[in-house]
Amino acid sequence: MPSRKTNEKPWSGRFTVSTDTFVQNFSASVNFDQRLAVYDIRGSLAHARMLTEVGILKPDEFEQIETALAAIEKEINSGEFHWSIELEDVHMNIESALVDRIGTVGKKLHTARSRNDQVATDLRLYLRAEIDELIGILRSLTSGLIDLSEREAATLMPGYTHLQAAQPVSFGHHMLAWVEMLLRDMDRFRDCRVRVNSLPLGAGALAGTTFPIKRERVAEMLDFETIAENSLDAVSDRDFAIEFAAASALLMVHLSRMAEELILWSSQAFSFLEIGDAFCTGSSMMPQKKNPDIPELVRGKSGRVVGDLMALLTLMKAQPLAYNRDNQEDKEPVFDAVDTTKACVEAFCALIPALKLNHKQMRAAADIGYIVATDLADYLVTLGLPFRDAHAAVGRAVQLALQRNCELRDLSIEDFKSIEPRLDDSVYEVLDLDNALNARAHFGGTAPEQVRAACLRSRVRLQQISR
Repeated sequence: MPSRKTNEKPWSGRFTVSTDTFVQNFSASVNFDQRLAVYDIRGSLAHARMLTEVGILKPDEFEQIETALAAIEKEINSGEFHWSIELEDVHMNIESALVDRIGTVGKKLHTARSRNDQVATDLRLYLRAEIDELIGILRSLTSGLIDLSEREAATLMPGYTHLQAAQPVSFGHHMLAWVEMLLRDMDRFRDCRVRVNSLPLGAGALAGTTFPIKRERVAEMLDFETIAENSLDAVSDRDFAIEFAAASALLMVHLSRMAEELILWSSQAFSFLEIGDAFCTGSSMMPQKKNPDIPELVRGKSGRVVGDLMALLTLMKAQPLAYNRDNQEDKEPVFDAVDTTKACVEAFCALIPALKLNHKQMRAAADIGYIVATDLADYLVTLGLPFRDAHAAVGRAVQLALQRNCELRDLSIEDFKSIEPRLDDSVYEVLDLDNALNARAHFGGTAPEQVRAACLRSRVRLQQISR
């Protein structure tokens, strides 16, 4: 590897005193922005090729730049590249290495661009790739949940409101509620990608350039769908990063809600399911413990990503146009949101197939708490009672069952007739859990046949998002 000749900063000509050591360390970003290196090199190659096509660089100069950047990228990928804090950031480190290799020709690469439009381009290239990867992982998780929903379409469990047993539902139907959240999340990321995929390069520091550049050619080479219209906005816009963080924060809120249910359901109080041993830990003191650590960590990590969103919003809230050094602080929240969100989705991808359901306990929990009371009220409506009167009559039946410490099905037909004379023995069919589940056989309902149909529709929607 060629030795670095100098750590002199490209902008040092204006200054007579070297940068203070504390300031140098305080302002350096290379420790975290070096992950943009591959995108910085890709953008530089497209920029150099465009400069060659418009006659600013000679073909042999482009070949030197291309060869040298390829060698630098190889060093970076192998871990052999020397990153210098003195050179501040990923861009100046790569440019300095390029100049060390090919001299004056390397200095020509920065013609018609600024670090302002360069970093904006790098960050967009990075986020675009991460969005594509995240959507792919979400696709796997969602597909697994749809498979689980289909298998458990007829598994009966209590549905809750206010965490109180409310009505019988299918476990598969409950899983499809999670699927709906994730499908919306994927839609949001896909929509966000449209605004990420706009080329800032060519905006220069803030006002464009006097050179005859062809921004549309760079956009074509880098697969950008649009070109940023306004040079001031192009270098200072971080809406796309905020939008990504917002979509990530909402996804993490969804994962946190799912994690909370897994934690509850795996507790002894519920015992609806068991989380695989590989995703749990024990206690250093209590030998009987099996703690649902992975769901708990996902629940906790949601706060980090919400914090990343808040950091980005606060970063941008009072910045004047155009670029300000504040924007160096955009990368760590973005990187953290990417890393944390992807890791949590990957954890769920592995955890979900390892769940062991306790069908017997789910059904037993659905068989207490008067959760077919609404079905009884609906049945009274079919006998001619207004719903409010039916509601009041069933309320009296529940009161009677509470006094006798029994379920509604344990009341005698005489008890029911004392509440509403039109009732007969058919009331017990209404109070049957399976009948109550199967009765909700409309679009979006929890009847097993509807759950299976919804699974088919969800797969189609997932394929459409994947295109």
